[in-house]
Amino acid sequence: MPYAYPLLAIFIWAGNTVVNKLAVGVIFPAEIGFYRWLLAGVLFTPFMLKPVITHWPTVRANLGKIVVLGVLGMAVYQSLAYFAATLTTATNMGIILSLMPLMSLAMAIASLGQRLTAGALAGAALSFAGVLVVVSSGSLSVLLQHGVNLGDGMMLVATLAYAIYNTLLKKWQLRLPPLVLLYLQVLVAVVVQFPLFWYSAKAGLSLQNIPLVLYACLLASMLAPLAWMQAVIRLGPSRTTLFFNLLPLMTALIAAVVLREQLTGYHLVGGVLTLGGVILSERWTTVLGRKVRAA
Repeated sequence: MPYAYPLLAIFIWAGNTVVNKLAVGVIFPAEIGFYRWLLAGVLFTPFMLKPVITHWPTVRANLGKIVVLGVLGMAVYQSLAYFAATLTTATNMGIILSLMPLMSLAMAIASLGQRLTAGALAGAALSFAGVLVVVSSGSLSVLLQHGVNLGDGMMLVATLAYAIYNTLLKKWQLRLPPLVLLYLQVLVAVVVQFPLFWYSAKAGLSLQNIPLVLYACLLASMLAPLAWMQAVIRLGPSRTTLFFNLLPLMTALIAAVVLREQLTGYHLVGGVLTLGGVILSERWTTVLGRKVRAA
């Protein structure tokens, strides 16, 4: 059943947002971020050394691009998410992250020559309104007075970093097997995050935080990307991307059950607006500025 692959990936990533929140007070953000990628690198290495050696000429020619992708998609995005979790709710994080497809679409229009559609314009306005509702806790006057919560702001930057990552991935079209590219980005994340890990406070590994590290590594860093790749192969990239729209809903449901987070009216309104904007941008494909020829 091909639909099981994207659903599994989204379920794991939604759960990982909750894991980010569970890690607060149990393990420091820099620790779990570093241990996650270090363990993934160790587990991948025995299987990936030969493919990397086989594709080394291509790897060497694109080493700078691979480093940029690893920094944006693995190090910056996930590190900011761990720090954001100390200051905002998992539900907020899931709703903000749902902006990623729309951000990627906007960047594709700006840098990849993709035509601007009516749906992209209307969807951007609708999703922006939805995120405003969430980050303002349903009160724009509070937002104007106090500004955006630092955790929500971090999550917005993290989502932007991941959208840039996706755009560059499409633009560069590196001729490497997906698993090889994933492994190399994991290695980049280990190297980039080591200084932050070295100089940050440490709680150390314990019975409380080891399950969180294992979830982040084995499920979110390894199994979910593999499931997503299989989904792209079996369903195609466009149909697979639609499943990303389920992320805020799954995150909110898991957070309500596991963390006992309260789902408020502004979460519902903001989530519906944000999700509606993303769906609108994908479905309403009328190109703006296209001239109508006379019969």
